[in-house]
Formats: sequence, structure tokens, C-alpha cells
Amino acid sequence: MKRQDFRHLEPLRVRWAEVDAQGIVFNGHYLTYVDTAISGYWRALALPYAGTMKRLGGDLYVRRAALDYLGSARCDDRLDVGIRRREFGHSSMKVDGAIFCGDRLLVRADMVYVFADPATQTPQRLPDALRAVADGFEAGEPVVDVAVAGWAEQGDAAGALRREVFIGEQGIPAELEWDAADADALHAVARNRLGMPLATGRLLVQAPGVARIGRMAVLRPLRGTRIGRQVLDALLAAARARGLREALLHAQLSAEAFYRRAGFERRSEPFEEAGIGHVEMVRAL
Repeated sequence: MKRQDFRHLEPLRVRWAEVDAQGIVFNGHYLTYVDTAISGYWRALALPYAGTMKRLGGDLYVRRAALDYLGSARCDDRLDVGIRRREFGHSSMKVDGAIFCGDRLLVRADMVYVFADPATQTPQRLPDALRAVADGFEAGEPVVDVAVAGWAEQGDAAGALRREVFIGEQGIPAELEWDAADADALHAVARNRLGMPLATGRLLVQAPGVARIGRMAVLRPLRGTRIGRQVLDALLAAARARGLREALLHAQLSAEAFYRRAGFERRSEPFEEAGIGHVEMVRAL
């Protein structure tokens, strides 16, 4: 196994608490590393695990977990854990794992998951939709589609995402979340290959030549996977198509670095909106 054999590599760093009296990572922690990378694999497939399993009417249970130890990791080592779908059975999904320190292979993993009824743990046929998502990812296909349209087309999905993120998670009062601008705005919604909405944002014309981007929301399990950036890029492209020359937004302070990476610059001192610290940011189009 080599690093290039894996489309998904989950980065990890060995913590002090994971090292045993021999000065190396205790053997049992490597399975935790693989399990952590499996969670990352679901994110790479743009599949929020709990919602996906509920949608598919089952859950995945470990049938086999085998590790081959070829080398040892030490405290503070930076590791990459590769995960790939090896093959499907009738109800099973066989997964290869590999733990690398640099290019050195430390541990090989052989995992088998069985799709089953959560109530009885009776095996069921692995859904074709899940097979297609994993196969497409391994073949290098995109796992997310972003569409930009009006509220009539996108309102149900965009509204549900904003309700979960802003009202449910961040505690923003509902009366501050909804406004009349939704009706005139363009709304971008990212969906995975199962059609599940994952992220949204909206575009308004603030002033002649100026785009106002806002209501950017990404489901918590999918943050850090670049899906938010895909939504932002789609909104910026829509602004350019309208001939707008500048984009501005009010970024939550916790998201400022995200917008800086997209070319935005701070144009104000911090201020509060809905009890949350923000800054105004702008970029040329």
C-alpha cells in the first residue's frame, strides 16, 4: 500500500496520552485512528453519517476489524490515515485502511461493515445509492452539486439549513433570521449525490455594482470540507454574471479566515449582529 493508492487521507497527530511505557503508540489506539479516518471518509463523500443512515433506513455495523503492525508511531508524529472502499458484498462494505508516517507504512487495516436494520441488526442489502456514491468518489467524480436559483426553487432547502445552523445551533432569534430580502435574492444550495442539502448562501444587490453575500450556512458535520467554499464560489460567479464589480459580506469572527482565503479583506472594526461578533469584508470581482 502507498499513499497514492488512497483518494482520502485523514491527517492526525499523535497525542501524549496515546503513547505507552515503551515510548510508542499503544497498539489499541491504531484502531481508533482508523475509526476516526472512517468518519473523515464519510465527510469526503459529503455524507453526514447519521442523516444518511436514517435516509437509507439502516446502519453500518463492524463485522471485522483486523490490523497488521509494520512499524510504530511516537508522540507528536504527524500521521495520515488512508481509507478506500475495496469492494461491496450483498450487505457488506469492505474497507482498506493504511496508517502512514510520511511515506512509511506503519499499519494496515482490513475492515468489514455490514448494513443492517438498526432495531434487529438483521443484515439488509446495501443500498445502491450508497454504492454509487462510494464508487463515484473512488473514481474521482465530484460528490457535491451547487445550484443557484430563486427562493421559490431553493427556499425549502435553504430555509431548513438556516433554521438548523443559525436558529438551532447558534441560537439566533427566528425573527432576526428571516427577512423580506429572501424573495429577491439568489440562493445557492449544495446537495450531495443523495440529494441531501448540505450548505447554502444568498446573494443580493446591495448598491449599483455591489453584491451582498450572506446567510452562509454549512451543516456541522460537513464543515472544513470545502463545500462552503463551493457555495461561495457559486455566488461570486453569479455576481460576476450580473456585471457586479465588488462583493461585500458581514463575516462572523470565527469565519474570517475562511473568507480571507477566498480573497476577502476586512473593512471594519468588529461589531455585533444578533449577539455574535462580525466584521465587514470586501473583495473585487
